[in-house]
Amino acid sequence: MGSLFGRAALRGLRCDRRAPALSLLVRTCWGGPSWTRERTLVAVKPDGVQRRLVGDVIQRFERRGFKLVGMKMLQVWEGYNVVRASRAMIGHTDSAEAAPGTIRGDFSIHISRNIIHASDSIEGAQREIQLWFQSSELVNWADGDQQSNIYPA
Repeated sequence: MGSLFGRAALRGLRCDRRAPALSLLVRTCWGGPSWTRERTLVAVKPDGVQRRLVGDVIQRFERRGFKLVGMKMLQVWEGYNVVRASRAMIGHTDSAEAAPGTIRGDFSIHISRNIIHASDSIEGAQREIQLWFQSSELVNWADGDQQSNIYPA
Protein backbone atom coordinates (compact mmCIF):
# COMPACT_ATOMS: atom_id res chain seq x y z
CA MET A 1 0.00 0.00 0.00
CA GLY A 2 1.29 3.49 -0.81
CA SER A 3 2.01 6.19 1.68
CA LEU A 4 -0.76 8.31 3.16
CA PHE A 5 0.64 11.40 1.44
CA GLY A 6 2.78 11.72 -1.68
CA ARG A 7 6.56 11.83 -1.27
CA ALA A 8 6.73 15.50 -2.28
CA ALA A 9 4.18 16.42 0.37
CA LEU A 10 6.11 14.45 2.98
CA ARG A 11 9.35 16.22 2.08
CA GLY A 12 7.59 19.54 2.54
CA LEU A 13 6.32 18.54 5.99
CA ARG A 14 9.58 17.09 7.29
CA CYS A 15 11.47 19.20 9.78
CA ASP A 16 14.37 16.83 9.97
CA ARG A 17 16.22 17.14 6.65
CA ARG A 18 18.61 14.24 7.32
CA ALA A 19 18.50 11.06 5.28
CA PRO A 20 15.19 9.24 5.80
CA ALA A 21 15.27 7.12 8.91
CA LEU A 22 12.46 5.99 11.12
CA SER A 23 12.24 8.72 13.71
CA LEU A 24 9.94 7.43 16.40
CA LEU A 25 10.85 10.02 19.00
CA VAL A 26 10.53 13.36 17.29
CA ARG A 27 11.91 16.67 18.57
CA THR A 28 9.88 19.75 17.86
CA CYS A 29 11.39 21.82 15.06
CA TRP A 30 9.40 25.02 15.18
CA GLY A 31 10.84 26.57 18.31
CA GLY A 32 8.17 25.13 20.62
CA PRO A 33 8.73 23.19 23.81
CA SER A 34 11.93 21.18 23.94
CA TRP A 35 10.28 17.95 25.16
CA THR A 36 10.43 14.85 23.03
CA ARG A 37 7.14 13.77 21.50
CA GLU A 38 6.31 10.08 21.41
CA ARG A 39 4.67 7.92 18.80
CA THR A 40 2.48 4.91 19.46
CA LEU A 41 0.82 2.28 17.31
CA VAL A 42 -2.93 1.81 17.65
CA ALA A 43 -4.92 -0.89 15.89
CA VAL A 44 -8.68 -1.13 15.85
CA LYS A 45 -9.24 -4.88 15.99
CA PRO A 46 -11.57 -6.73 13.59
CA ASP A 47 -14.51 -6.63 16.00
CA GLY A 48 -14.16 -2.84 16.26
CA VAL A 49 -14.03 -2.50 12.48
CA GLN A 50 -17.04 -4.80 12.06
CA ARG A 51 -18.99 -2.69 14.57
CA ARG A 52 -17.98 0.50 12.69
CA LEU A 53 -16.10 2.06 15.61
CA VAL A 54 -12.97 3.18 13.74
CA GLY A 55 -14.20 6.76 13.44
CA ASP A 56 -15.09 6.92 17.14
CA VAL A 57 -11.60 5.74 18.09
CA ILE A 58 -9.92 8.24 15.76
CA GLN A 59 -12.14 11.03 17.07
CA ARG A 60 -11.11 10.35 20.67
CA PHE A 61 -7.41 10.58 19.81
CA GLU A 62 -7.94 13.78 17.82
CA ARG A 63 -9.93 15.34 20.67
CA ARG A 64 -6.97 14.67 22.99
CA GLY A 65 -4.80 16.71 20.63
CA PHE A 66 -2.73 13.85 19.24
CA LYS A 67 -1.65 14.02 15.61
CA LEU A 68 -2.34 11.16 13.24
CA VAL A 69 1.00 10.71 11.48
CA GLY A 70 0.49 7.32 9.83
CA MET A 71 -2.47 5.15 8.95
CA LYS A 72 -3.15 1.95 7.09
CA MET A 73 -5.71 -0.01 9.07
CA LEU A 74 -3.33 0.82 11.90
CA GLN A 75 -2.68 4.29 13.17
CA VAL A 76 0.47 5.93 14.47
CA TRP A 77 -0.30 8.76 16.89
CA GLU A 78 2.23 11.30 18.08
CA GLY A 79 2.21 13.62 21.04
CA TYR A 80 3.52 14.35 24.50
CA ASN A 81 3.21 11.23 26.69
CA VAL A 82 1.07 9.54 24.02
CA VAL A 83 1.90 5.96 25.05
CA ARG A 84 0.68 6.32 28.63
CA ALA A 85 -2.20 8.61 27.68
CA SER A 86 -3.44 6.23 24.98
CA ARG A 87 -3.38 3.31 27.42
CA ALA A 88 -5.51 5.38 29.82
CA MET A 89 -7.92 6.39 27.02
CA ILE A 90 -8.29 2.77 25.90
CA GLY A 91 -8.88 1.27 29.34
CA HIS A 92 -8.33 -2.11 30.91
CA THR A 93 -7.89 -5.14 28.64
CA ASP A 94 -10.80 -6.91 30.34
CA SER A 95 -13.97 -5.11 29.31
CA ALA A 96 -15.58 -6.02 32.64
CA GLU A 97 -12.90 -3.94 34.40
CA ALA A 98 -12.63 -1.12 31.85
CA ALA A 99 -13.91 2.18 33.21
CA PRO A 100 -16.86 3.95 31.57
CA GLY A 101 -15.59 6.70 29.29
CA THR A 102 -12.65 4.62 28.07
CA ILE A 103 -12.77 3.14 24.58
CA ARG A 104 -13.02 -0.40 25.92
CA GLY A 105 -15.39 0.64 28.71
CA ASP A 106 -17.76 2.15 26.17
CA PHE A 107 -17.43 -0.28 23.26
CA SER A 108 -15.86 -3.60 24.35
CA ILE A 109 -18.14 -6.61 24.70
CA HIS A 110 -15.75 -9.27 26.10
CA ILE A 111 -12.04 -9.64 26.84
CA SER A 112 -11.65 -11.57 23.57
CA ARG A 113 -13.48 -8.78 21.71
CA ASN A 114 -11.94 -5.68 23.25
CA ILE A 115 -11.80 -3.79 19.89
CA ILE A 116 -8.39 -2.11 20.14
CA HIS A 117 -4.66 -2.62 20.58
CA ALA A 118 -2.14 0.03 21.57
CA SER A 119 1.56 -0.16 22.29
CA ASP A 120 2.33 -0.69 25.97
CA SER A 121 5.68 1.14 26.07
CA ILE A 122 7.85 3.47 24.03
CA GLU A 123 10.09 0.54 23.13
CA GLY A 124 7.08 -1.58 22.14
CA ALA A 125 5.77 1.26 20.00
CA GLN A 126 9.09 1.62 18.21
CA ARG A 127 9.18 -2.12 17.49
CA GLU A 128 5.56 -2.27 16.33
CA ILE A 129 5.75 0.85 14.16
CA GLN A 130 8.85 -0.50 12.41
CA LEU A 131 6.97 -3.72 11.62
CA TRP A 132 4.17 -1.91 9.79
CA PHE A 133 5.48 1.44 8.53
CA GLN A 134 8.41 2.76 6.53
CA SER A 135 9.72 6.19 7.55
CA SER A 136 8.33 7.66 4.31
CA GLU A 137 4.83 6.65 5.41
CA LEU A 138 4.93 8.80 8.56
CA VAL A 139 4.35 12.53 8.65
CA ASN A 140 6.60 14.89 10.61
CA TRP A 141 4.28 17.76 11.45
CA ALA A 142 5.65 21.29 11.26
CA ASP A 143 2.64 23.22 12.50
CA GLY A 144 3.93 25.73 15.03
CA ASP A 145 0.82 27.86 14.58
CA GLN A 146 -1.48 25.03 15.62
CA GLN A 147 -0.02 23.97 18.96
CA SER A 148 -2.47 21.88 20.93
CA ASN A 149 -3.49 23.03 24.36
CA ILE A 150 -2.41 19.68 25.86
CA TYR A 151 1.24 20.42 25.21
CA PRO A 152 3.11 22.19 28.01
CA ALA A 153 3.93 25.84 27.34
